[in-house]
Amino acid sequence: MPEDVSEYIEIAQMAMEDSIEHLQKELATIRAGKASPNMLSGIIVPYYGSPTPLNQVANVSTSDSRTITIQPWEKNMLAPIEKAIFEANLGVTPQNNGEIVIINIPPLTEERRKELVKKAKAVGEDTKVGIRSARRDAMDAIKKAVKGGFPEDAGKRKEEEVEKLTKEFVERIDKLVESKEKDIMTI
Repeated sequence: MPEDVSEYIEIAQMAMEDSIEHLQKELATIRAGKASPNMLSGIIVPYYGSPTPLNQVANVSTSDSRTITIQPWEKNMLAPIEKAIFEANLGVTPQNNGEIVIINIPPLTEERRKELVKKAKAVGEDTKVGIRSARRDAMDAIKKAVKGGFPEDAGKRKEEEVEKLTKEFVERIDKLVESKEKDIMTI
């Protein structure tokens, strides 16, 4: 039976890792005033009737810290790419020169920077909710195991292990959000 309790902790740890991974992806989409291909990672373009991620129909790169260039594999994709970027409401205006789509990233205002910091913190808090949910599931499983005959003192040690794991993940979230906040506020 002890293997079962350890499995619950492993499952909780995997769920926490997934939450951190999701947080990193979310933070990557929040722009910090610098051009990044990640800003366009959620853009879906109609490609011969199928919704397709932008990076599968074009090469997305940065030519400098303020410019993203999108080179479609096929020229007939220029208009759908441009339309998808407009519809994504990213606060940027794509320009189509007949060969590539160019996006100039405007510098962020102080007010916009503060909004983005709030957004990053909100994403961090949502991730903490996921971490706490994984902790609760593991704790419930340990309590159930103790009721089912697992030694009480061993159950307490496992609960402490889950608490320690939770604390480590919450600290990682705080560091990631703090790093993104510095990135956003740096002019």
